[in-house]
Amino acid sequence: MTDPRTEELAARLAETRQRLDAALAAAGRDDRVDLVVVTKFHPVNDVARLARLGVHDLGENRVQEAAAKVADLSAAEPELAGGVRWNMIGHIQSNKAASVAGWADRVHSVDSAKVASGLEKGRARAASERDGVEPLPVLLQLSLDGDTSRGGVARADLPELADHVAGLGHLRLAGLMVVPPLEGDPAAHFADAAEVAAALRLDHPGAEEFSAGMSGDLESAIAAGSTCVRVGTAILGPRPVV
Repeated sequence: MTDPRTEELAARLAETRQRLDAALAAAGRDDRVDLVVVTKFHPVNDVARLARLGVHDLGENRVQEAAAKVADLSAAEPELAGGVRWNMIGHIQSNKAASVAGWADRVHSVDSAKVASGLEKGRARAASERDGVEPLPVLLQLSLDGDTSRGGVARADLPELADHVAGLGHLRLAGLMVVPPLEGDPAAHFADAAEVAAALRLDHPGAEEFSAGMSGDLESAIAAGSTCVRVGTAILGPRPVV
């Protein structure tokens, strides 16, 4: 017997997957899109419920909260934890990057050489301590409007950062991530970002991922070619007051 919260999450998850399927069909696409369920501020019990419902990708914005959830889930539900891929999608301070590389399975928010080098250091350490640690897939976060205070690298600086990441032995340049500016048409912003992602792939063919779209705009992102959407509220509901 399932509890009411699990039933709620299952219903919201089904609705979101239906939205994804409809958006892909509307865009004439027959490929798949990663659904990263963002669990920021929600308890580890919800993380476990989502894993039992078949969610593979979980996303976190805050370094300390994410590290605690990874540890708690591994301790309480090791079998569930083994089926989860943890995505770091929030801003990373360079002095915390090494610790992120110890638990993250994919990072969406690399926006500086300092962050990349910190992740490289942490991943190298993890590889020396544990067998089977592979290079960490990372995406470069693009600032579309040039306001890097909101996170992201300016587009003029993107090629240099991409070359830096590509030259690191314990990271793998996986693609581009974007959070659209607060002003303007999201569809136009995503189309703009898609052109930048395509240019990145020309220089770095392995950078195939395009992480774009959230609860309110995932249809526009998928129409622009997003390969990964990051959805929180539509599945988990309003964030708890903390």
